[in-house]
Amino acid sequence: MMLILRRTLGVVAVVLITSAPVFAQAGTGVRAGAGGSPDQFFFGGHIETGPVADHVTFRPNAEVGVGSGFTQLAVNLEFVYHVPIRRQPWSFYFGGGPAAVISSPRDRNGSEVGGGFNLLLGLQARRGLFTELKVGFIDSPQVKFTVGYAFRNR
Repeated sequence: MMLILRRTLGVVAVVLITSAPVFAQAGTGVRAGAGGSPDQFFFGGHIETGPVADHVTFRPNAEVGVGSGFTQLAVNLEFVYHVPIRRQPWSFYFGGGPAAVISSPRDRNGSEVGGGFNLLLGLQARRGLFTELKVGFIDSPQVKFTVGYAFRNR
């Protein structure tokens, strides 16, 4: 599990370092929530770039889930499209992207590594509070409800 985690973090670090111009406008955030199938509580964080296209940002995130007899690490490489809501402090967003999922059962040694794909939609306040619903396919958790806060780099 530790070797896989180190390799995954190494790949994420290379992506972050080589994308420096886009990440110059990046913000960070924290997130937590509950998922179904597997039934887990999860917590994590994300980085959100400045726009990579009109209204589109790159929001890679990592989430650690616990429950249902195992621990799960999900590294999600997601793009989101923001739709401002006129005269409101909120914006609607939707998006998706691939995921790497590492599961470690509590009752035996070893880890399972899989890939998946997520589709998501959410609401985010200008000041940072957000809520998100994510649906996963292949090895990603089937559904996740997230609440979090995005810190902006101004």
